[in-house]
Amino acid sequence: MADQKDKVVLAYSGGLDTSCCIKWLQVEKDLDVIAVVGDVGQEHEGLEKIKQQALQSGALECIVVDMRQTFVQEYLSKALAANAMYENKYPLVSALSRPLISKHLVDAAHAFGAKYIAHGCTGKGNDQVRFEASITMLDPDLEILSPVREWDLKTRPEEMEWAQQHGIEVPTTKKSPYSIDDNLWGRAIECGVLEDPWAEPPADIYAMTADPAEAPDEPQYVEIEFMRGLPYMLDGNQKSFLGIIYALNEIAGKHGYGRIDMIENRLVGVKSRECYEVPGALSLIQAHKALEDLVLEREVLHFKLGMEQAWAKCVYNGQWFSPLKEAIDAFLLNTQRCLCGTVRLKFYKGSCTVVGRRSSYSLYDYALATYDADDVFDHEAAKGFIQLNTLSAKTWASNRRKEGAPAELFDAEKQEGPLTKGKYEHATSIWKQVVAAEAELA
Repeated sequence: MADQKDKVVLAYSGGLDTSCCIKWLQVEKDLDVIAVVGDVGQEHEGLEKIKQQALQSGALECIVVDMRQTFVQEYLSKALAANAMYENKYPLVSALSRPLISKHLVDAAHAFGAKYIAHGCTGKGNDQVRFEASITMLDPDLEILSPVREWDLKTRPEEMEWAQQHGIEVPTTKKSPYSIDDNLWGRAIECGVLEDPWAEPPADIYAMTADPAEAPDEPQYVEIEFMRGLPYMLDGNQKSFLGIIYALNEIAGKHGYGRIDMIENRLVGVKSRECYEVPGALSLIQAHKALEDLVLEREVLHFKLGMEQAWAKCVYNGQWFSPLKEAIDAFLLNTQRCLCGTVRLKFYKGSCTVVGRRSSYSLYDYALATYDADDVFDHEAAKGFIQLNTLSAKTWASNRRKEGAPAELFDAEKQEGPLTKGKYEHATSIWKQVVAAEAELA
């Protein structure tokens, strides 16, 4: 009886890379492969078909998991509470799904007694970090393998030839020049012509959003009702969070809203040109922020802005299961307790505009805000407020005047006012340097 082989759990997508990973792990590492396929709302031709591909490629077993509800309830809900936008631009499409998939990989490893977990990420991307950091935090005793970083298959033709030699079915259609990752929260597109940051993204990269120029000529209004920070009603109809995401992806996408073209700072130190389609995600974040503006107390709101960026950076960098992210989650959850109300959005030709918001917890007070006769604001109190609020700056300004600082705050050119000659006597203000330089060029 032959010795029983060690097992490895592989994150499997059904593509050429991960199909080759199955056979490579068998041939090069002498391991039995357990493939795990996760449905996080990505486009696919059928999960059963993907499962059969894994088994035909040599997997001992293939587990297919519908992760969508968990993805929404435990991951996207926290992302929405954080208004999560990495570098204030990117709503973390791929970064949000990786820790969930990692958790299922670890669960499968425990169930099958596997010693290893493997993924099909390259050595240049962020996902390798997200998978490996998440797996390590969930079970530091598991060993991680990365076939794509190890094998010597440098090009896709080389990979296809290797696959054919090992009896792996390879695609016969021409491969798209783009690398695409998608889930419920949107699509990430890179590579091909997009690697030139000067090149305009071609129309064929988009699948979720219409060309804004060809979008409907009439605007569409949508009302989203929130309870404790989560959407639960769309245009008066109660829906699940999952259902609302699907609906807004369609509505916002139809009107050409949700396209992002950005230069992104990857964790590995590389600047990358990335394009995204995130119609539903951006719509929900837009509405959620508008409701927070209405409901949250000023200092809480201002502090939360910094926490949002810290949260987004944690998740982008693969720290979903970190103690810092856990602590920020606790703060964010507290801010959502009274976040109940309705926001009205207007979609039109590639734009999404907040045109109305209301809440029983609103801190907007008409009597304090109005300039009409109903105004109850104490204008006399403003004088003392300004005096105290500017006291520190006033002290600083008086000191600089005594020292003769040539700042634009003082008329240094005309030597007027209390300006005296001091240690800043020979300093030249920036505007004078600019004028002198322009005169030399003239």
